Amino acid sequence: MKSRVINFIKRAAAVVLFAPAMAMAAGAVLHLDKAPVSTEPAALQHGAKLFVNYCLNCHGASFLRYNRLQDIGLSEESIRDNLMFTGEKTGDLMKISMRREEAKQWFGAAPPDLTLVARARASEFGSGADWLYTYLRQFHRDPNRPTGWNNLVFPNVGMPHVLWELQGEQVAKAGEHGSTLELVKPGKLTAEEYDNAIADLVSYIVWMGEPVAEKRKTIGMFVLAFLAGLFVLAFALKKNYWKDIH
Repeated sequence: MKSRVINFIKRAAAVVLFAPAMAMAAGAVLHLDKAPVSTEPAALQHGAKLFVNYCLNCHGASFLRYNRLQDIGLSEESIRDNLMFTGEKTGDLMKISMRREEAKQWFGAAPPDLTLVARARASEFGSGADWLYTYLRQFHRDPNRPTGWNNLVFPNVGMPHVLWELQGEQVAKAGEHGSTLELVKPGKLTAEEYDNAIADLVSYIVWMGEPVAEKRKTIGMFVLAFLAGLFVLAFALKKNYWKDIH
């Protein structure tokens, strides 16, 4: 009887440990394009412009203040004159006026805050930046959806394609290896220009998640260099203490 109980506990533990891995293995594989994330001020400034004009209407960035954009080379005056539509002071958070209850009625779900979305979307298939970069380029026309749009990365998404004027209109074509997209109506930008614009937008969203990332990495290198020097000194001191002891 005791051995049966032990065997049952072992089997239950194995199920608990390996069920998540089996579930992921059984799920569909998500193919993501590598996002060309940049930390260049010009790219981040262009991304901020796209974010404010196309994303901030529905999605907030409520963990970031407008004056933080000075870290990417923008002056307080340029922020106030060109990028502030929802706040009164540059110290205000980048919030939106849309109510979550109303947004849920309109879109089926309240649009998420995007401050940390690049981190939240990371998975075994790629980084959050890869997911965003692929997602924003995979919208296509779908007359069966309430918004008239669908997405290959996020099927039946409630979000409309707010960047369609830039990209144009794509349609999904069923193929042997899955659906592919075909551009049927060009937008204001060429395919290459649109990809570059999305890369800048994604770079900015990644930057929003941790504005001090580059400073943190720089400090980290100095700390590692200091520890390496300290190790050399400590090792030399240890050898000096023990040189006469055998």
